[in-house]
Amino acid sequence: MHIDLNADVGEATTPLEELVELALLDLVSSVNVACGVHAGDRGAMRRVVSVAVAHGLNIGAHPGYADPAHRGRRALFLPPTDVRQLVREQVMALAALAVEQGAGLTHVKPHGALYNQAVADRTLAHAIALGVRDVDPTLRLVGLCGSQLLEAGMAVGLPVWGEAFVDRAYLPDGSLVPRDQVGAVHTDQALAVTQALTLLLTGFVRACDGVTRVPARPDTLCIHADTPGAVALARRLRAALTGKGIGVGTSHS
Repeated sequence: MHIDLNADVGEATTPLEELVELALLDLVSSVNVACGVHAGDRGAMRRVVSVAVAHGLNIGAHPGYADPAHRGRRALFLPPTDVRQLVREQVMALAALAVEQGAGLTHVKPHGALYNQAVADRTLAHAIALGVRDVDPTLRLVGLCGSQLLEAGMAVGLPVWGEAFVDRAYLPDGSLVPRDQVGAVHTDQALAVTQALTLLLTGFVRACDGVTRVPARPDTLCIHADTPGAVALARRLRAALTGKGIGVGTSHS
């Protein structure tokens, strides 16, 4: 058994945050690179892609709302045509930088509020999927397990990957606990690792109510670079996966 591990990168604003991101690149098999809109810039995009190429990682675009003041984590309500263009332009920008370094993109994972809104908003999810397909219909669309985003991707002919989170808490409906709520981010590494192993071995994740079992069979697991102790968590998770005979990587790596 193998599982892809991914991290959202290219969002660092300090040297320390950049070091954390670079350290994670040694521990994951896929990266989702901010495209200079919600965070990052062309320099950061180029640096991350360069390291990802050297590590042989899957490289994906991480498009978000043009709202850097809120790091792309504030819900916006744009017309579908605007969302489609927003996604298309960001994916194209990263794809061009990747080509410069002899690489190609493998996937697209929306960021922040754009991702979370698309869990239940079918119209928004469809606009995102069309934006991805406009660039390359072979790109995998990554979305939360059970979300409208995955349904939209399949509907327009994109390959899709279901994602689950190591370091985020779940609501009973299968969506993520909003970041402004207590307990939304798992800072307890033992809890985070247990959640990841439970997902992989049982196909369920325990919701924040402590009772509801949310079904999820992910193709990829995410660790956020801005979760406290992210690098130590990634190392601990990899050790736990090895202990269960689960490798890290995919046939696409």
